[in-house]
Amino acid sequence: MRSNISNILVKYSHTFHSVVPFKPAKDKLVLLDLSENNPEISETLFTDVKVFSNYINTLLQIHKSTYAVGGYGEDRVIYASSKLFNDSEEPRSIHLGLDIWGKAGTPVYAFMGGMVHSFAFNNNEGDYGATVILLHQLDGIPFYSLYGHLALADIQHLSPGQYVVYGQTIGHFGEPHENGNWPPHLHFQLIEDVELKEGDYPGVCTASEKTKYLANCPDPDLVAQMIKYI
Repeated sequence: MRSNISNILVKYSHTFHSVVPFKPAKDKLVLLDLSENNPEISETLFTDVKVFSNYINTLLQIHKSTYAVGGYGEDRVIYASSKLFNDSEEPRSIHLGLDIWGKAGTPVYAFMGGMVHSFAFNNNEGDYGATVILLHQLDGIPFYSLYGHLALADIQHLSPGQYVVYGQTIGHFGEPHENGNWPPHLHFQLIEDVELKEGDYPGVCTASEKTKYLANCPDPDLVAQMIKYI
């Protein structure tokens, strides 16, 4: 069953601006599965950014695609090899956002108006890197959108409470040295309750907390509307 905010997002889906420059009539997409269901996924892929970047670029070239997308609710068990996601008795492996993989410098847009809630440079290996969280409201209900793996320059001149307008460029896909050491991509996540966190919110949870976190983080493709074009 969809949450209340999910139903509201469906209601207004026809009004949202694209999150990245994507024209369905000319841009192709390819699904990127980073779960154990993909036999090409290995620990090396997650520990060597050059190998991972080559994998992404080759995938895009083979499928003549502008972006590789996917990941919401995906069980990325390979994360267990990362200290960031394996810092407790139960490793975090359930991905809570939509990943959009493409070229560094790709613009990222505000899908609707809102304001800057918070931002941070989460500069840990495998983390978000430069991160922005926006606050929105629809039908009187507040919710948040998180943009991870941006360019560091994108957060240099932000301030909490700063207004953002529909379609405004709010960031760009960052290079590995500023995005947590990942191939260039956007981690796009929707959040109902940000739980007093600032500039950060879990993008991956444990399997035992999957129901709780997925309920609090609706499907980002309700906004991005990209998966249907794969």
